[in-house]
Amino acid sequence: MGVLPDIARGLLPGYDENPTQVIAQAGTLISIYALGVVVGAPVIAILFARMSQTMLIRWSLGVLVLATLGSAIMPTFWSVAAFRFASGLPHGIYLGTAALLAAQLLGPGNMGKGIAISMSGLTIANVIGVPLSTVLGQQFGWRWVYVVVAAVFAVTLLLIVLFVPATPGNPGRSARHEVRALANPRVWLMVGATAIGFGGFFAVYSYIADVTTREIGLAPSMVPWVTAVLGLGMVVGNWIGGLLADKNMRMAALLGLAVSATAFVLYAAFARTPVSLFLLAFLVSTATMTFSPALSARLIRVSNEARLLGAAMNHAAGNIANSLGAWLGGIVIAAGLGYLAPGWLGAMLAAGGFVLMLASLAVERRDKGRNVDTSGIAIGEMFD
Repeated sequence: MGVLPDIARGLLPGYDENPTQVIAQAGTLISIYALGVVVGAPVIAILFARMSQTMLIRWSLGVLVLATLGSAIMPTFWSVAAFRFASGLPHGIYLGTAALLAAQLLGPGNMGKGIAISMSGLTIANVIGVPLSTVLGQQFGWRWVYVVVAAVFAVTLLLIVLFVPATPGNPGRSARHEVRALANPRVWLMVGATAIGFGGFFAVYSYIADVTTREIGLAPSMVPWVTAVLGLGMVVGNWIGGLLADKNMRMAALLGLAVSATAFVLYAAFARTPVSLFLLAFLVSTATMTFSPALSARLIRVSNEARLLGAAMNHAAGNIANSLGAWLGGIVIAAGLGYLAPGWLGAMLAAGGFVLMLASLAVERRDKGRNVDTSGIAIGEMFD
């Protein structure tokens, strides 16, 4: 799953031999996949609210197998794009359900760790999966990459059927119950905090190759090493974030966003030598992933009974962050502000996520005040 969203970047030359179209087509395929995620996450969560979590995962994997194979065999660019959209539809519900299942298997008080476990595959994919898929595509052709990914999905489906205990369905749930959660302003504030707060990382990540080669002057062969360091930071930050989220969810989110903003400033100001680039790339990705489990867990919590919808919406917000960050990063570079300018943008977006997180806490306190006497609540209790 971690390889599938951005796999088009390395494989587009195989779709079309005209190099002038490669960048535009790569962006189109990535955006179409992201659109599938944004559409599929809430729609599937609402329509299949009664289905058990294990059945949702099995169903999602089945769609992923078929859609990924379709991407491998389609003869034209736009037919591949159509199956890319189909591949994106179950993305949010699959990862969201996996997070809930992992937390359930770990027991009470382990929501952060459960989310971190479900996200670990995505972070490890950035260290290992993406480089390997690029090499495979270069050696054997891009279609075989999709075939291998589909085979991995099929094996995963078999393992889920064999080893993950079945969970009961939710016959008392309905689409109306799920839609009701969308009227909660805290849900949308947390979606915004995720989409904006994570946008800065994707602004930096999308143009790290240009920083490596054009800003610092390293050989193109060094780009995979820099991206691997980014991926390693994501792995480390994700696990730290899972532990912190279970200790204090709100403080973990706020502190992580603040540290992330600081890391972006340091990156923009000082990532001008090979050593500083590697160190600050690691810092940026670690800091960003540190607040990931906390934001995810909070979105699930404020969704109340519509936990599946909240978990799925979290991944939809992440894909919005991907598109938003890459788009805004390109704008600041095109404006002549330099290849490190996305770092300054990242700091502003992290600060925006921080503000939205505070707004969510303020709305929660206001709502609590309407129902119970909160006159004795101290400011510090907002972070419990």
